Amino acid sequence: MKRLVATAPAGLVLTLAGCIAPPEGVSPEDVADYNLAAASIGCEMATEADFQPVELQAGLTREQATGITSYLLSKGEAERLPGGGVKLTTGACS
Repeated sequence: MKRLVATAPAGLVLTLAGCIAPPEGVSPEDVADYNLAAASIGCEMATEADFQPVELQAGLTREQATGITSYLLSKGEAERLPGGGVKLTTGACS
C-alpha cells in the first residue's frame, strides 16, 4: 500500500489533499476567521503572543486553533517555520 501511495500520480495526490476535512467542531467560517486573524498579525505564529490574538479575534479555543493549524499544514496552506511555529501561505498571507 505504501508503494502505491508513493507512486501515485501527482494529480491524484492533489485531488486527495483537497478532500481533507476541517477538524471536528470547526466550521469553514471558523477557518476563514482564523485566516483573517492570522493575516492581521503578519501571518506568522511562533509564540503564545502570536497565537493568543488569533484565538481571541477568531473566537476560537486553543484546541480549535491548534486543529486548524494542523489542518492548514496538511492542506499545504501553511508551512512550518525553521525556528518553530507556522506561517500561513495562502489568501491574504500569500
